[in-house]
Amino acid sequence: MSTPSGIPAEAPTEVPAEAPAVEPWVRIGVLGPLSLVVDGEDRTPSAPKPRQLLALLMLNANQMVRAGECITELWGSHPPKTALSTLQTYVLYIRQILRGGATDRSCSLITRNQSYQLGVAPEASDRLRFENLARLGREAVATGDPVRASRLFGEALEQWRGPALADVPAGAVGSPHVVELEEARKGVREWRVEVDLQLGRHRELLTELAGLSAQHPTHENIHAQYMLALHRSGLRPEALGVFQRLRCRLGDHFGIEPVPRLRRLYEAIDADDPVLRAPAGALHAT
Repeated sequence: MSTPSGIPAEAPTEVPAEAPAVEPWVRIGVLGPLSLVVDGEDRTPSAPKPRQLLALLMLNANQMVRAGECITELWGSHPPKTALSTLQTYVLYIRQILRGGATDRSCSLITRNQSYQLGVAPEASDRLRFENLARLGREAVATGDPVRASRLFGEALEQWRGPALADVPAGAVGSPHVVELEEARKGVREWRVEVDLQLGRHRELLTELAGLSAQHPTHENIHAQYMLALHRSGLRPEALGVFQRLRCRLGDHFGIEPVPRLRRLYEAIDADDPVLRAPAGALHAT
């Protein structure tokens, strides 16, 4: 049986679970525009609903997603009567484009009890690579190795090609995952800036932090990092100005003052407190 779009309907059989293999014959991407590359060939679906479904399964890689969640993601709270059968059609379509010779060794679509799981080898997914590199970066911080931490955080951020799923509208089920990914990206960036400040790379950070403070005009930690980088670069008046502008924005928009930690940083910069200087020996770190 075929649908009007020409996508064959899914046979009513269950597929046994298979552990994904290691070789990345399939590459999936959610850290930017949706991307599915099989044996070097772009097989990203062009139809909107299969794209939404694939994106949801990618966001939940190696986890079961119930058919009901998929239906809510695709059609919201008022799905058509044919929603389940149409969903099964899309699942079969995705399973077919994942195949091709030996290509399904690093990615497999499993069906079990009206739930679906996209089994993905860690190196085949940009999200999984990002999360692994970020974890290793935090471990490097914990063991006192900021040079390695900076490199790992940088490699984690290089997995991103733009906003998460920039070209796929996320529904009620997928949206929280997208928000979580973007928050994780911001967190890793802050970690990387923090260790780079420890390494005395404040001058190299100025342009980046100027852009980040403009993108996030009320984000206090980013502004604290920018103030410290400016101060260490001999730009104390500019650092004080960053605080004053942030204080005005917070007061105008939220009726609040900057957090005490930020106020203490402002006072220390104003007093040219030696404690804010870059760590000894860090200025020549690479």
